[in-house]
Amino acid sequence: MEPQLLHGVIDSVATVVIRHPAKRNAMTADMWRSLPPLLDRLAADPDVRALVLTGEGGTFCAGADISTLQGSPDEAQGLAVGAEEALAAFPKPTLAAVRGHCVGGGSQLAAACDLRFAEEGALFGVTPAKLGIVYPASSTRRLVSLVGPATAKYLLFSGELIDAERALRTGLVDEVLPEGELDKRVAEFARILVSRSQLTQAAAKEFANGRTDRDAHWAEQARGSGDTAEGVAAFLERRPPRFTWTTSR
Repeated sequence: MEPQLLHGVIDSVATVVIRHPAKRNAMTADMWRSLPPLLDRLAADPDVRALVLTGEGGTFCAGADISTLQGSPDEAQGLAVGAEEALAAFPKPTLAAVRGHCVGGGSQLAAACDLRFAEEGALFGVTPAKLGIVYPASSTRRLVSLVGPATAKYLLFSGELIDAERALRTGLVDEVLPEGELDKRVAEFARILVSRSQLTQAAAKEFANGRTDRDAHWAEQARGSGDTAEGVAAFLERRPPRFTWTTSR
């Protein structure tokens, strides 16, 4: 089967599946290239309110396909960083659903998501030290923001893998699920995400990511959105809210 990124949208949740079974879902150069435009299309789709990234079968992603590093390592790293940054910039909530190995470039992609849910038995590693690669500055900063400098150094210096429980303790993972429960929990949480205010989520994502120049913009959006009035009315009337603000505004 050709390595590729599969995708679909069901009930306002876009799912992107990393598929390269011959190499444990390692990302090829073409897969790295194809991710940013795919994300652009999904971001522009008004039916999409959240995105789930996962791997086909029992592995999330074993990293970059090492054969792509034989030509131009700098070009290969640039493609990976471009895909990572596109995922981090996705304007709607993103969740990585991880089972099996989440290593190297796979960890880059998972870290670029807003949230990470993992199945028991998942393994995480940041492995450039095994290949003599300088891990990108932006990727390093993102890792440090998740797990702190000590754990980031442990992962980067050693290239050792850690299990899901340790990943949970360090903040690399947000929830760990028993075997067989990951898909159910991800679907359940995705339904929660799509039921909430996109206005709240979009503003919170920018603020949490450190943006400091859009306070006035979000105050203006809140005043004109109607979401607050709808949320309060729905609460008082004991019904689900019908939020209307979208990221296309």
